[in-house]
Amino acid sequence: MFRSLGIRPLTRLANNRCMSRANLVNSCDARNFSSAVRRYQKEIEFPDESEGERKWSTPLAKQLFAAISVSKLCQNRVSMLTCIQTTGPVPLASYMRMCLTGDIGGYYTGAIGEGRDQFGTKGDFVTSPEISQIFGELIGIWFIAEWMSQGRPKQGVQIIEVGPGRGTLMDDMLRTIQRFPAMANSIDAVYMVEASRELRSAQKELLCGPDASSSESESGFRSASKYNGKQIVWTDNIKSIPYESDKMPFIIAHEFFDALPIHSFQSAPAPPPQPKPSSSTSAPQPPPQNTKPTMEWREMMVSPTPPGVTHAQLGTPKSEQHEPPPEFQLTLSSTPTRHSRFLPETSTRYRKLKSMPNSNIEICPDASIFATDFATRVGGSDEHPKPKPSGAALILDYGTSDTVPINSLRGIRHHRRVSPFSAPSLVDLSADVDFTAIAEVAMLASEGVEVHGPVTQGDFLGVMGIRERAEQLTKAPGVEKDTVDKIDGAWKRLVDNGPDGMGKLYKVLAILPENDGRRRPVGFGGDVLG
Repeated sequence: MFRSLGIRPLTRLANNRCMSRANLVNSCDARNFSSAVRRYQKEIEFPDESEGERKWSTPLAKQLFAAISVSKLCQNRVSMLTCIQTTGPVPLASYMRMCLTGDIGGYYTGAIGEGRDQFGTKGDFVTSPEISQIFGELIGIWFIAEWMSQGRPKQGVQIIEVGPGRGTLMDDMLRTIQRFPAMANSIDAVYMVEASRELRSAQKELLCGPDASSSESESGFRSASKYNGKQIVWTDNIKSIPYESDKMPFIIAHEFFDALPIHSFQSAPAPPPQPKPSSSTSAPQPPPQNTKPTMEWREMMVSPTPPGVTHAQLGTPKSEQHEPPPEFQLTLSSTPTRHSRFLPETSTRYRKLKSMPNSNIEICPDASIFATDFATRVGGSDEHPKPKPSGAALILDYGTSDTVPINSLRGIRHHRRVSPFSAPSLVDLSADVDFTAIAEVAMLASEGVEVHGPVTQGDFLGVMGIRERAEQLTKAPGVEKDTVDKIDGAWKRLVDNGPDGMGKLYKVLAILPENDGRRRPVGFGGDVLG
């Protein structure tokens, strides 16, 4: 396939000093983070005289404090409605959502300011498509192989990307697919699911050109791409893309699930049952002796740190102490919450851990929503029947293959690890992806799908031919030695299987039409068919 690509050698070469999200966490830091959480599992008292002097790092930090501190809000003469709406410490998922996509200066919705974005050497972290264009080319090849294996339809193909970043991955994919006219001509539309107005603008400029016009559509707005004029449609919600049983959707989610808000829970002894009141004629019932305490899930909540708190008091990991002490922290709820009563009961994997004191688990409800959506589009469901399942979803992210994530929340800024509770809206937040949970949800959502993987990114890209493509680029006429070295360094970084290598930390999972396991896809033990 590579010979027919005819693509110029790499021009986008990321500096090796730029860090990916997965490179910025390790097990040692996770343990330190856990101990810091337990250290401050108590109510926080704020001295009145300090409050007026406290300086907040961002407008969102100040707003978060106001929302959490009910009594302080009321003392500052805000409306009664605001006081009623505040509830004290907020769930971790709510904190993440406000920090990442909140209306008032979220990380992806305008907080970091004009002239700087989140990605690349000048941003906060680097992603695989920014490291090497070969990554996007191979993802495009994978979807071409699936299109071929599923009968080479002449129309009805949809390309859907969730969380497209700057559009780099889609640009590489479409450029690759364009070299296969039969598939390129089968594409009805390309959908970009993006919440950030700034990133939508960057994507449009890259994929359509700076002067391309746009128009309103039912899903959002659309513009003609520079690749054969194919329509690209932007929407901020995947639900805006209609479910159509005659379409073949090819869905890509690269470093998307790791940025979805998570809930964190810890098992704790439930309060002992109160003795039943005895009647006047019966003797009092003594409390049961030597009974094993019943365990229950408690939710980890976000609350402000006391003014003047130090890193030592918070137990901040050394890797995060180059920044001022964080303004917020995790605290354990004193009683069960509505989330702790429901979410950990949705899987036997979680229920088995409840009996172990101080067990920690992380659950991402939004991941289940998207996994359900992907599976429904590929395989259909009772609500959205699809007589002939078709299409595929490919998920690439970092996370656990077969264990429940714990203490994995991290913050990244300027390619350095920082506390996820510092400078809200200026720090990228992410957490490990629970691939087993995604697979379980997808299989439950649709009888018309099957799941393959996860496999490591290194193995996947190796099978897809990353070495061969790199060799082809380096042997092109006129390529200088410096460029050759950069190409070699880039592809080897993507497949590095060392303890902290991207090839090992990142995983790949595919959702495909159910076929009783008769066909395994390329990259997961199979070959190209059709």
